[in-house]
Amino acid sequence: MSGGPLSSITVVDLTRALAGPYATLMLADAGASVIKVERPEKGDDTRGWGPPFVGEPGAEESTYFLSVNRSKKSVVLDFKDESDLEKLKELIRNSDVLVENFRPGVMERMGLGWEELEEMNPRLVYLSITGFGEGGPDGHRPGFDQIAQGEGGLMSFTGPVGGPPTKVGVPIADMLSGMFGAFGVAAALAEREKSGRGQKVTSSLLGSIVGIHAFQGTRWLLAGEVPEPEGNRHPTIAPYGAYECADGEINIAVGSEGLWHRFAPLANIDPDDERFSDNIKRRANVTDLEAEITPALKSATVDEWMERLGEAGVPAGRVKTLDEVYESPQVEHLGLIDAVDHSTLGQIRLPGSPVRYGRSGKRAPEPPPTLGEHNEEVFGEPGD
Repeated sequence: MSGGPLSSITVVDLTRALAGPYATLMLADAGASVIKVERPEKGDDTRGWGPPFVGEPGAEESTYFLSVNRSKKSVVLDFKDESDLEKLKELIRNSDVLVENFRPGVMERMGLGWEELEEMNPRLVYLSITGFGEGGPDGHRPGFDQIAQGEGGLMSFTGPVGGPPTKVGVPIADMLSGMFGAFGVAAALAEREKSGRGQKVTSSLLGSIVGIHAFQGTRWLLAGEVPEPEGNRHPTIAPYGAYECADGEINIAVGSEGLWHRFAPLANIDPDDERFSDNIKRRANVTDLEAEITPALKSATVDEWMERLGEAGVPAGRVKTLDEVYESPQVEHLGLIDAVDHSTLGQIRLPGSPVRYGRSGKRAPEPPPTLGEHNEEVFGEPGD
């Protein structure tokens, strides 16, 4: 049990906000030693993003920052200071991975473009995350999550039926670009085992949104249909969505004809009704279908429907609030909450990694760092 498959890997993390820190969080969770390099005084932008903040006055920490920076070391360097810039270069020479999410051109202006980095460390895997990708008519634009959700089309088919375009409830473009970037780093590290050389890896907020269009993308590219908001309905399967019960909402997924024949009698519907006898007809008549099943669903509680559907083998689930999620016995069983001892906050609980490795083991989570907490450990001098 080595504490994760990347336990021998050192990552220099120049990122801030969410896309880059999410990528390095995934690498840290997999066991990598991540050295987060922050600017003096303010550090990562998200240290100031709130409310909510937690902690004593004068030593508050942003819950936003805490969410994606566990198991990292923080050092402070001023890139305008030549001695600090040289310290950064020395870190890069002795590391396996470099991650940054600056605007295009910033690294080159610091003398850290890919050609210089490759000469400095031929085995380096370099991940660059941008808003709109490198080059092209939009490559120069800054990247922010909601802008990418809009420009990537995701908002256009998210939200209530007939309603306005709606963003996802988490910064999904940031997180996806971090996920794709971390996957690219892992793939490049695997390739390095054969070639002995590193390489540059890129991901972008726009590209990551397009990359998860899946069947919505092929609806347009192959069938010529432009998706629109479907609310909580599934765009191709019925009944499949969130439905009101007597005391709350429940998600029901009738994803096959076999499931339909189990579900329909529970909702007082003849499964062979000509309007609903196959999925194509159910989708075409979805409004009538929902009108038919609503009275039955509203006649009993969520708990009662969960029991009935479970006995019939029909997939269903409660629509929970976050406090209910973190109180769930299944979430506890899966170890999805990390309890760590923070240097100023004491013990805190954080959302944990969902990934487990059967042979490599799971890295023991460490608390998110305070600004410059590890300067002395990394450079042999007091923190800023």
